[in-house]
Amino acid sequence: MVQLSALFNTLSKNIRSAPGKKSRVGVGREAAVHLAKEAKRHELVLTASGVAKARHQKNFAAAYSKQGKKGLNQDRFIVWQEFGCQEDMVFCGVFDGHGPWGHLVARSIRELMPSLLLCNWQEAVALNGHDPDYSLGLDRNKVQFDMWKQSYYKTCAAVDQELQRHPGIDSYYSGSTALALVRQGDLMIVANIGDSRAVLATTSDNRRLVATQLTVDHKPNLPHESKRIAQSRGRVYACPDEPGVHRVWMPNGQTVKGPGLAVSRAFGDYYIKEFGVISEPEITQRSITIRDQFAILATDGVWDVISNQEAVEIVGSTAERAESAKRLVEHAVCAWKQQGKSVVMDDISAVCLFFHHSTDSEAVDDVKVKPNKTIYV
Repeated sequence: MVQLSALFNTLSKNIRSAPGKKSRVGVGREAAVHLAKEAKRHELVLTASGVAKARHQKNFAAAYSKQGKKGLNQDRFIVWQEFGCQEDMVFCGVFDGHGPWGHLVARSIRELMPSLLLCNWQEAVALNGHDPDYSLGLDRNKVQFDMWKQSYYKTCAAVDQELQRHPGIDSYYSGSTALALVRQGDLMIVANIGDSRAVLATTSDNRRLVATQLTVDHKPNLPHESKRIAQSRGRVYACPDEPGVHRVWMPNGQTVKGPGLAVSRAFGDYYIKEFGVISEPEITQRSITIRDQFAILATDGVWDVISNQEAVEIVGSTAERAESAKRLVEHAVCAWKQQGKSVVMDDISAVCLFFHHSTDSEAVDDVKVKPNKTIYV
């Protein structure tokens, strides 16, 4: 395995020796960007519908996106195999833009987040490398998770700041969700901002697939979210013409262009940030076992019409893994059409990350899609 610290040090020395004075953070970020370019050159980065397979490891990912009926497709995604030149790592992300500039916000986050996260994580690794507890392997999983957690917090804060300063993107009334997953060996770290969702498929004792939701949909009416918004003078309510859709609104007497915000956490949307909308991620970890088959990361265009269990059954029953994300999205399209002409289909995007070679995993016998109104064969 290539040691990332050594690789960063080599790149950093080369960058430092180049003309022009750069800060330590600037050098680290430039090194991370260089690694991203190299990964793209070796076809390890996927940003369009297709598949991404690591050269040396078991990770296999399929991704697919379908434009809705609201205009431009504002969904973006990325899969970066061998993340940071680490053979046992992969980064996956889905980003759901909204507002007039939402597609550009989502694209910018896709470009910024992976390399910034890699840079911040490398700094955390370098700092913890001098920690005797880390060197001795004491509670190593906890140390690793803490490093990723702090790296995610720093990264998301930096991304939001850069968006606000971006000269070519107006993020005042536009923004994006962000859902990111890093697999490092058997450790999986998931960070979420907004209402995209990650779902894990696990084999049960009777060898059926069982869905486990890994993230919380950040809707404004969730108790802990609405409390924060109220403490910041924001308001949460659903309009009569959208009885089931709670939105964040500005305080009484203050107006905003267009509808309120239907998520309580997002990048961008600076018009309402002071009223309780935040860009801080919720971060969780899980140790991957032989029973854990795959994870689905998808925008709400999937989850608005497909349940967690239906999704894992659709993916698990797909004959070719390469077609799994496309098949899930196509099922969602059919389900949207069943909603009637008055309902406008959202953009739909999904990434399916498989953890094992098919011969290594506990094979799922007779996984069948249970017939119901949203599943089509």
